[in-house]
Amino acid sequence: MLQFLLVYILQYILQPACNIRQYSNSGAEEFTHYQAKNHYNIQKRITVFMEETSVYSLCFMCSIRCPIRVLVKNGQVKWIEGNDNVDGLGKSLCPRGAAGISLLNDTQRVQTPLIREGERGSGKWRKVSWDEALHYVAEKLNAIRNSDGPESIVFGERTNLGTHVSKTFMKALGSPNHFTHDALCKGSANTAFRSMFGYTDAQMGADIKNAKHIILYGRNLLEAIEVKPVRALLSAIESGAKLTYIDPRVSVTATKAHDYWMIRPGTDLALNYALIHVSLEEGLYDRDFADKWITGLEDLRKFTASYTPEWAAKETGIAAERIKSLAREAAKCKPNVLFHHGYRAAHHKNEIYLRRSLLMLNALMGNLEAPGGLFFKKGPGEVGKNGIRKLTEQSIPKPTASRFDKCGEAAYPLADPAHGLPQMLPHAILNADPYPIKALIANRIDPIASMPDANTTRKALEKLDLIVSIDINFSEIAGMSDVILPESIYLERTDCVQAANGMKPLLFLRQQAVPPRYDTMEAPMILKKLAERMGIGEFFPYNSVEELVDWQLEGSGFTRTDFAEKGFVSFSKNPIRWDRESGLKIKTPSGKIEFKSSLIEDAGFSSFPEYEPLPEVPGKNAFRLITGRVATHTHVSTQNNAYLSEIFPENVVWIHKDRAAALDISDGDRVRIFSDQGEGELNAYVSDLIHREAAFMVHGFGHRVVRASRSYNRGVSDADLIKNVTDPVGGSPGLHETFVKIEKVRRTSKGMSFLDAHR
Repeated sequence: MLQFLLVYILQYILQPACNIRQYSNSGAEEFTHYQAKNHYNIQKRITVFMEETSVYSLCFMCSIRCPIRVLVKNGQVKWIEGNDNVDGLGKSLCPRGAAGISLLNDTQRVQTPLIREGERGSGKWRKVSWDEALHYVAEKLNAIRNSDGPESIVFGERTNLGTHVSKTFMKALGSPNHFTHDALCKGSANTAFRSMFGYTDAQMGADIKNAKHIILYGRNLLEAIEVKPVRALLSAIESGAKLTYIDPRVSVTATKAHDYWMIRPGTDLALNYALIHVSLEEGLYDRDFADKWITGLEDLRKFTASYTPEWAAKETGIAAERIKSLAREAAKCKPNVLFHHGYRAAHHKNEIYLRRSLLMLNALMGNLEAPGGLFFKKGPGEVGKNGIRKLTEQSIPKPTASRFDKCGEAAYPLADPAHGLPQMLPHAILNADPYPIKALIANRIDPIASMPDANTTRKALEKLDLIVSIDINFSEIAGMSDVILPESIYLERTDCVQAANGMKPLLFLRQQAVPPRYDTMEAPMILKKLAERMGIGEFFPYNSVEELVDWQLEGSGFTRTDFAEKGFVSFSKNPIRWDRESGLKIKTPSGKIEFKSSLIEDAGFSSFPEYEPLPEVPGKNAFRLITGRVATHTHVSTQNNAYLSEIFPENVVWIHKDRAAALDISDGDRVRIFSDQGEGELNAYVSDLIHREAAFMVHGFGHRVVRASRSYNRGVSDADLIKNVTDPVGGSPGLHETFVKIEKVRRTSKGMSFLDAHR
């Protein structure tokens, strides 16, 4: 055992020597820096092996970045738990967070830079050094930039702490085409918040813990990706708060609700128009707050006059008296009542108006800056302090070309260019509209599995001259890539500083817990090295991520060592709330909460569009497809995790028992699900816990990359089935706008399905 431990220690102490050759070819300065960094890492490794240590960091098994404590011994992560120094978090951790240990030791993640050798998508790559991979990518990108212009290069990513680095990279290249996953998730919520408050959804929060009545619309919080709000919800319920949950499907959160409503899928806006109608007609709203802070109230009153509970009952399937009762019960708790605005806001083409209606209900209850209501997140400027620096603050010429997705321009004037419209990428590539797209760099985002109509996305990607993935997994986009640049996972790296604004502004730091297991690199260093090879290195003034962190902290009053004890630093000891009488800093042109929105009206849209009834389900075997998450997995990225795949290996399709019986489908039967976009086979889950018109699937399955063997061909990808349509005002895709058909798979005597045998 001692001999094994000695070999193991030497392996990780001496591991960097394997990479000296690639650095020695990169110039004396870089090699000198490498030697210094290597010496530091050797000392750090020795310390790690000599004692048990706690490292405070940030999880990145999903996008929430929960603060964590990582227990390290002998160069191994022995335990991960929540950072209980953080208010409201405790030591809690979700299944994905606990599975970070499995990700660290996963032999199926990307271990070394790879360049494609076979046909695109064939899974044939050759291992190369970092120097060769970076030189190859830089040479290809420079050739494309010179021949087709920098705008022909697109960069997409899952928003992360280093997003300011990638935005700087693209701006320095001269391309406007940077996008994030945010629009796919909540772009319409972003626009809704800006239209009413002048702030994005990310700049506001919900005080769940102190609410007396919480109304959730499909916000399946107990199966979601945020630990702290889950604890806040449970704490509120324990303190006597009421939970009303509205969803076409009985989720885990529904089982904990005091009142559950199985609403007809897609009719939430009709319900809200009726709730607003009752609130205004019966005078249930906060008149004093409205007089001070709301503009457009009378316009709203006139608009909702005909949207009665009786009208809404026919559309939603919710009884009129029940709607009236909810409006009255909520008003009794004002201002400590919360109509939660949701997280994923990408269901229908009228999504922005659903999110605006929820914000209107909150404003009518006067809950802004009240305990249990919405609040504005406060930054260090509130207490006279400076925040962190970002590379995007440098003086870099603005790209002159228009965006590939026409975001923020005539086609989509209100969508936020800070995140873009990724679902427009296939159209832009296939139609060279507004110009040819030649290259895509994908950083931890999977356009194939995440965007609607995956088959069209695949066709579009085939037309590109270059696809580069910066990733940790063999994702679907990595499987189609020409080059894969492996990123070190969150436990193996220090990262950029997180500014966590809120009622108490904080800074968090992700700190390296263990050395990289494989030949991987941090994304900010990958981009810096690419930039140097492309002649734009001057915009990346650091030689390590630690140096970048030091640069970010300059002027903030804090240094890296300040994070060692707790993992975060605070600008304020006490929560900061604005004065509700005269101190709300609304950033709209009127300085008030705009029900009649100048942002929307000036763009040529209506603040109060007439409700359009949803179409009936078109046929006996047709269903409106709805998708969602499960507590075990994060979007499309954890299905191959050894721990998590064992717990939840594949998805099924939920069907109401009466509809299933009419189709001769029993629980567990194999069924074919198909639409105009694609098809697949999976098992049926037959129940009365879902609305008759709906079929539900967990998002993120149906992977096709063989190297990710645990998730390969498990379940069906909803992206293969969903049509690509967009909310023209808010910018999000309509992920619940697709009707699918379901039929039982009948096996022949040879085991082949009847459908396959007759195709």
